Amino acid sequence: MEKPAMLKVLAPIVAAVVLASPAQAQDAAAGKRAFLKCVACHSVAKGAPNKIGPNLFGVVGRKAGTAPGFRYSAAMKAKGAAIVWNPATLDKWLARPSAVIPGTSMAFAGVPNAAERASIIAYLKKPVP
Repeated sequence: MEKPAMLKVLAPIVAAVVLASPAQAQDAAAGKRAFLKCVACHSVAKGAPNKIGPNLFGVVGRKAGTAPGFRYSAAMKAKGAAIVWNPATLDKWLARPSAVIPGTSMAFAGVPNAAERASIIAYLKKPVP
């Protein structure tokens, strides 16, 4: 393959790799803004107290219903242990919590916008000091 032809093939791939990190950072920044609707009930800083809802620091990768010191609903206690919060489960939860765990005490209709949910999840994946 000639160099110009190789550059035509490799240039988009290199650009995608180089641009991936800023895009993820931008999603997390957008997620931080979108998360403002959640701060009345949830904290995200390490060691911050639970509020009406549990502290969400380190939620990605954690089993549902296991935040230390939080009193979960009976529905979350019964079904939450089978759920691990990952981007897919968080997306479903953020879209409509009551569809994931009927009877949850989380009185929130959900975030209908998929891009906004993805941004919130990107924010939750970033450690908050």
